[in-house]
Amino acid sequence: MLEKIKETIDFLKSRGFNSPDAGIILGTGLGGLTEKITNSIEIDYRDIPNFPVPTVKGHEGKLIYGDFGKKKIVAMKGRFHYYEGYRSEQITFPVRVLKYLGIKCLFLSNAAGGLNPDFEIGDIMIITDHINLLPNPLIGQNDDRIGPRFPDMGEAYDSYLINKALMIAQNHGIKVHRGVYLATTGPTFETPAEYRHFRIIGADAVGMSTTPEVITARHMGLPCFAVSIITDLGVEGKIKYTTHETVIQEAAKTEERMTRLMTDLIASL
Repeated sequence: MLEKIKETIDFLKSRGFNSPDAGIILGTGLGGLTEKITNSIEIDYRDIPNFPVPTVKGHEGKLIYGDFGKKKIVAMKGRFHYYEGYRSEQITFPVRVLKYLGIKCLFLSNAAGGLNPDFEIGDIMIITDHINLLPNPLIGQNDDRIGPRFPDMGEAYDSYLINKALMIAQNHGIKVHRGVYLATTGPTFETPAEYRHFRIIGADAVGMSTTPEVITARHMGLPCFAVSIITDLGVEGKIKYTTHETVIQEAAKTEERMTRLMTDLIASL
């Protein structure tokens, strides 16, 4: 794997991707945050050696390097999912590339269904922990040069970054929740019985991404910060017909607040 990582790194450096401070992975309908990146360099995933190509609407498929929040960042405008047919190592390969490019922290966002009865559509949830029901991306032979065989996940989401984000949200008057994110394979949205089950086992929101990337990042010692945008509700009495289009629309409405939070948080690194 290191050989493929090196090949991809060499290509990106030849295009001007040098020493980024942080990496950002943007979820469904949240790619507009990249409009805040200045002095940017953009490359389509299809032109990057060893990168997969997203097949889902709302995931454009561009890697963007530039200035954001007074820092140099690399942003993934679009991610990859297990339900697209990609293997776990393909889904998480870009995270390993970002690490070897030099990022010090990984920031992630996703669109999710709210399970907590206190949540409403449009809320922002800072992820404090997760329940991973996707195949673990570390299954298989381990390369000790990249990370340990049995990485600890006691603090999958960095407590310092979480506390910093809470202070930033308070200063800006941005309402945020904290909670546990649960990841399923998708691509179906959940049944009412599944919503109840996930809530019983401790989840506050449910989606189809993020956990493989966080597990991979922690395998390499990268601190992570992640947020969910609540785009639909899986709370009994509030469940409505959901489509991918409505998820994209609701995510876009919250994008400005999420961008402000992320900008200030990255600037504070």
